[in-house]
Amino acid sequence: MKNYINIFRILIGIVCIQLSSVSCSDDFLKPDPLSLYEPSVTFSTVEGLNSALASADKALRAYWTNTEACDLMLPLMSEYLFSDLAVASKTDDALIFSDINERFTPNNGWYNFDQNRLVIFWGETYNGIKYANTIISYIDKVEGLDETTKSEYLGRAYFHRAYRYLNLCFQFGDIPFVSKIIDKPKQNYKSTKREAIIKKLVQDMEFAVQHVPEQKDMTYIGMINKGACRQLLIKCYLANGEFQKAKEQADILIDKSGYALMTETFGTFSNPNPATWNITNNVIWNLHQGNNKTIAANTEAILVMPNRYGSDSGIRTRTMRNMVPWWNSNSISTPDNKLAVDRFALTNASYDATLDYNRALGRGVGVVRPTYFAENSLWYLNNTHDDGDLRHNSQVGNWVHMEDIKYNNPNSAYYGQNLSYIHINEKGEKQILCSDTIRTWFDWPHYKTWSESPEDEAANLNNYQGSGYADFYLYRLAETYLLRAEANYYLGNIEEATADVNAIRKRAKCKILYSKVDIDNIVDERARELYMEEWRFTELSRISYSLALSGKPDNEGKTYDINKLHEDSFWWHRICKYNNYYNKPDAPIVKGRKYTMGRHNINWPIPQSAIDANLLGELSQNPGYDGYNPSVEKWKTWEEAVADEQ
Repeated sequence: MKNYINIFRILIGIVCIQLSSVSCSDDFLKPDPLSLYEPSVTFSTVEGLNSALASADKALRAYWTNTEACDLMLPLMSEYLFSDLAVASKTDDALIFSDINERFTPNNGWYNFDQNRLVIFWGETYNGIKYANTIISYIDKVEGLDETTKSEYLGRAYFHRAYRYLNLCFQFGDIPFVSKIIDKPKQNYKSTKREAIIKKLVQDMEFAVQHVPEQKDMTYIGMINKGACRQLLIKCYLANGEFQKAKEQADILIDKSGYALMTETFGTFSNPNPATWNITNNVIWNLHQGNNKTIAANTEAILVMPNRYGSDSGIRTRTMRNMVPWWNSNSISTPDNKLAVDRFALTNASYDATLDYNRALGRGVGVVRPTYFAENSLWYLNNTHDDGDLRHNSQVGNWVHMEDIKYNNPNSAYYGQNLSYIHINEKGEKQILCSDTIRTWFDWPHYKTWSESPEDEAANLNNYQGSGYADFYLYRLAETYLLRAEANYYLGNIEEATADVNAIRKRAKCKILYSKVDIDNIVDERARELYMEEWRFTELSRISYSLALSGKPDNEGKTYDINKLHEDSFWWHRICKYNNYYNKPDAPIVKGRKYTMGRHNINWPIPQSAIDANLLGELSQNPGYDGYNPSVEKWKTWEEAVADEQ
């Protein structure tokens, strides 16, 4: 793995010169300058192809970590702002991205909202496509490659391109399809219909599944393997309405590929600060600790993206800082009007090892927060809270309720007692002890946010502990079960769909199982199992499309039209029903901004700068945004788009 990570260095001197033309959101449409070298020579060797492939692998992880360490908001968290599970919560930010319906426009420079990291979902995605196209375009120039090796390279490149295009299709809709490295300036792109691009992705991933080796036959962890290709093919089949094929591929991945759900404790058990917050050794905690994600004992991991402390490619993620509430804020007070919870250096006279929440839970500042649904109602089945579910269990230490934290201010008479939102004083009067519940008072999954912060371990430090480095799952088998459940739902195999969802619940030690699932139940289980792992908005958009293709109803009996998802969609149903912030009359207002979302936001706006850069052609803007014109011509097949590149 170390040697593989070091491959990334090669790209600095070789690949970046050519690929720098897509470094920002609209540059992929701008004419390339004359090359400083001859690319057909640079990429005529295996080393050159490895450089491009390593860069594509590293860029894949950037969706989670960003391209460099960022103190506030990771790209994945930005995606969740468009979902049923989370909203922006940094209440001291005058530009807080809450009024999405009003501000998310093609002309408003949305990609410049750096704190929201949205730029990565256009520019960096096309960057990744260009890395993949570099391999595809130049592989025939490499002498001495046997057909097996050549097919492996092509399969991995197809994965990288298909992964990115599938995301773009369900974030932006109809988009430019670029299949090669062009050798002359091109400024007359047209958008290609989403369904046409998906058909090409299916074709490419069928090839990849045939030719990319299994992980057990590979040397390095982090490179694309057959299991990852099969998982992506399942999603492509679902997006193409080929539900039986999706089920068959899921059957192979679950039953015949050597993977298995982790059902018992395994690997290295870490208990960061048991004196303050004790973790009971359990499979869910083990599964999500970075040092267990790549080990051979983890049979659930399909594709892991290494992100290691001390490596030249490691990027600090700061998940605790972003996703944990600002528990030491002045907004939370004791009943005797003192600061409720403080953080102390180990050398401070007030330091108490049993109340060290800075090192036990991380110093959060609440950049994003879960909805009430994600915190609470999601975890009830049949109107009963499932106390056994390890994913929402504070008894084993996986989940944290604010009331589990204790006052650690030695100047308060309430020192050592549990926090309370409401206090009834001696006069019987109600006293509210938190003035900012958006940012400073919510529950969270500790097992998903925790990672060590080696830089913050000096005894005199008390002010960070925001998370360090940890490997990320791209795919694991739990999602495969839920993808198969989705395919079975569309096929009418409700009993089989129910069994797949319950398999995930049984692993989490749930006491309550489903007797019959609908599509909402399947998506709920995705929320429980894959919070801050899956791209929640993109998956909801994809499921909205697949559900419409299937003609099957949601849990309210409603069916949808794939041509009118910007007017009504399953995604919109989830926003309206489960997000207690967007468009709700009693939702809070932050810095004069309301929490709003539009039904047309299921398709993000094509940046106006990209449209303007395409001087000799016209890209199609999405419905609901300025510049939308239904008469703009689009390629109806991927073959037309490819032919135009010639």
